[in-house]
Amino acid sequence: MDANSARIGVIGLGTMGAEMAQHIAAEHAGTGVLVHSRRRESAADAEAAGAHWAATPAEIGASCAVVVTVLPDLPELEQVLAGSDGLLAGLTRPTGPAGQDRRATPTVLVICSTSSPGGVRRMAADLEARTGGLLHCVDAPLSGGREGATAATLSIFAGGSAADVATATPALAPCGRVVHLGPLGAGQVAKACNQLIVAATTVALAESAVLAERSGLDLAALFDILGGGYAGSRLLEVKADKLTHRDHSPDSPARLMIKDLQFVLDEAETTGTPDEHVRLLQDLYRQVVGAGLGDLDSTVVQRYLAER
Repeated sequence: MDANSARIGVIGLGTMGAEMAQHIAAEHAGTGVLVHSRRRESAADAEAAGAHWAATPAEIGASCAVVVTVLPDLPELEQVLAGSDGLLAGLTRPTGPAGQDRRATPTVLVICSTSSPGGVRRMAADLEARTGGLLHCVDAPLSGGREGATAATLSIFAGGSAADVATATPALAPCGRVVHLGPLGAGQVAKACNQLIVAATTVALAESAVLAERSGLDLAALFDILGGGYAGSRLLEVKADKLTHRDHSPDSPARLMIKDLQFVLDEAETTGTPDEHVRLLQDLYRQVVGAGLGDLDSTVVQRYLAER
């Protein structure tokens, strides 16, 4: 299989992207899947599932109708797009799948990073203008963490035109549940809401752990019984063991919460929504980062509070 027979590209094979690429490759092996990342070794599982390695993003741009990018944020995406080997350079090549004229059908770029809703909208407008309409964008941030990526149970918040989301959905569906929430940027607004809930719940769990432990309670027994009541949540289910054993090895680094909560604040300002709660949470995570704990898991709030 060569690049011209591929239909789906995946760029960014980190903790989440590598798992997603493997699921996409297994589901679409007959269609053709190309993958690219900074390190070839990160593509091993995807290649074993049927994907093919692309040496540059331009190769993916030249052939793929849908390109799924799983990168930290928009600056990293811009690096993938730009340059002689960048994705945009590949879009100008004349032929694509089965010799079709690539200029006849726009490529759909799927942005899975957690980013600013306004930033995504501005980037999409700029890219469509720069490519003469050859590139359309869908924002599709993810929730579920590494566990969800591995189990293919991610919640995928999609924003964009109905046609573009419909084009992107078959590429994303092997990784979890895709829900179209509205126009471009809607996915990022949904992820901002998600992160507000996650941050608030994580801090509440961390504070509860410190309080309970200082009062002589068994944390494992506490979290087990909490899980059966109104305090139960998917986050409690996933993070209870970390909190019980004070294991703050990073699944989701605490420092990223500051960025994610800033997106909540930006959208709150745009919509005139009260934001006192968000500011308190962001301030606490700033303190955590200031204490040198930012690269540890978001649950490290427990350690910060215990030591403060």
